[in-house]
Amino acid sequence: MEIGKVNPDHTLERTGLTGVAKTHYNLLEPALIEAACCRGEGTLGRGGAFLVSTGKHTGRSPKDKFVVREPSVEDTIWWENNAPMAPDAFARLHADMLEHIKGGELFVQDLYGGADPAYRLNVRVVTELAWHNLFIRHLLRRPEVEELASFVPEFTILNCPSFSADPERHGCRSETVIAISMEQKLILIGGTSYAGENKKSVFTLLNYLLPEQGVMPMHCSANHAADDDQDVAVFFGLSGTGKTTLSADPSRVLIGDDEHGWSKNGTFNFEGGCYAKTIDLNPEAEPEIYGTTSMFGTVIENMVFDPHTKELDFQDDSLTPNMRCAYPLHYISNASETARGGTPKNIVMLTCDAFGVLPPIARLTPAQAMYHFLSGFTSKVAGTEKGVTEPSPTFSTCFGAPFMPRRPEVYGSLLRDKIAEHGATCWLVNTGWTGGAYGTGSRMPIRATRALLTAALDGSLNDTIFRKDPNFGFEVPVSVPGCDDLLDPRSTWADPAAYDAQAAKLVAMFADNFAQYERHVDAEVKAAAVTAA
Repeated sequence: MEIGKVNPDHTLERTGLTGVAKTHYNLLEPALIEAACCRGEGTLGRGGAFLVSTGKHTGRSPKDKFVVREPSVEDTIWWENNAPMAPDAFARLHADMLEHIKGGELFVQDLYGGADPAYRLNVRVVTELAWHNLFIRHLLRRPEVEELASFVPEFTILNCPSFSADPERHGCRSETVIAISMEQKLILIGGTSYAGENKKSVFTLLNYLLPEQGVMPMHCSANHAADDDQDVAVFFGLSGTGKTTLSADPSRVLIGDDEHGWSKNGTFNFEGGCYAKTIDLNPEAEPEIYGTTSMFGTVIENMVFDPHTKELDFQDDSLTPNMRCAYPLHYISNASETARGGTPKNIVMLTCDAFGVLPPIARLTPAQAMYHFLSGFTSKVAGTEKGVTEPSPTFSTCFGAPFMPRRPEVYGSLLRDKIAEHGATCWLVNTGWTGGAYGTGSRMPIRATRALLTAALDGSLNDTIFRKDPNFGFEVPVSVPGCDDLLDPRSTWADPAAYDAQAAKLVAMFADNFAQYERHVDAEVKAAAVTAA
């Protein structure tokens, strides 16, 4: 039984996925919510939001992600960062998953990855759960109804949370598996209900495919000036560093909150929605994102709520600190209708420094920008990944190593070349700790971060006096109204000697990490690298 709108030449049956009792194609939001409620997948919340728990997986499972080691990708995949799976193991996994879903009910969305028609990817997402279909309908870009009749999938994702992988039989690590076959154009996800695996799988695909077309794929949010779509700012950063929050600036137009491409045509969003963290979400500081939590169809993941009133508790992290909401981009009032803009004028690299060493903002030379891009320093925030319970300092190259199938120098070189071509100004922004390390200091005030970014993006910060940071060599503003007490991180510590010791420790970590890239970069970038005392 097949329901919905689909290209008749590309139904599941026609493409080899047989034996399914009932298939729903491209259902719209009301039908998906109705199905999810009837199937007991979650609860209808205030305003028609859908409240769901993802069970034991409340974040991504990066150690359970694999790329099939096929001849066509043998020499292009960064195998030190991407666990390989043997082709025969993938074949067994695929066959067993197809057998598992026979007689069941599936939901299908045919969607685009990428707002620029010249570079977008046609993706079919097949899910066991109706709410997963709702989630990915928000997060990717939705074709017009008339386009569905001719839609031809280029890649397919099959997501079966009820399927448990067998490590010995399937060549994986646990009952949870995310396996990508570039040759078969197929992604298999099993043993996890965390919806973020769906969107990050598409991001991984685009990260692999786009560099061959001269497009820089970026783990970043982006916005542009209200009156000029060529005045674009991009915000690199791992989950928890503030990409979503800082790009949702009411004075600027939001292009997107997480994943973008930089092509010869400019900047374009990969997605059609946002996936925002809701822990301690403040209606005054972040009114737009807060407002989406009571809008129709917004997916609310792993939030505690009152069973009678359905009121959400934004402070209770007993399920996970990684509680989130997923909603379509147009729920943000200042979102771009096209999700596209010009080439970036400002590049912002966000880091959550748990050491309390880095200043709230610093200006980077192009060589320093490539250095910090390849370093990708931040602190993993509690709950973002399985097993992370408190901020943990880490280096994630390109600010997104888990999603980088190619070697980091591929992306670093693309970024360097585009900065050189277009003359973008680069900034490093610390949204982490000030006045001490995690456990002693406090989190950087969001109002101060917004004020500093506003000055950077409108150009006024370039007119201030800068000092050279003694530890990292980048330029730090000496005075910015309302932020002077934060600009020199050493002065925010009660014990300056303790700051110096912590700074030396962090510099040594940077130096040790960058050793792996030194032979791949030019002399200018090597000169920008920090050296341990």
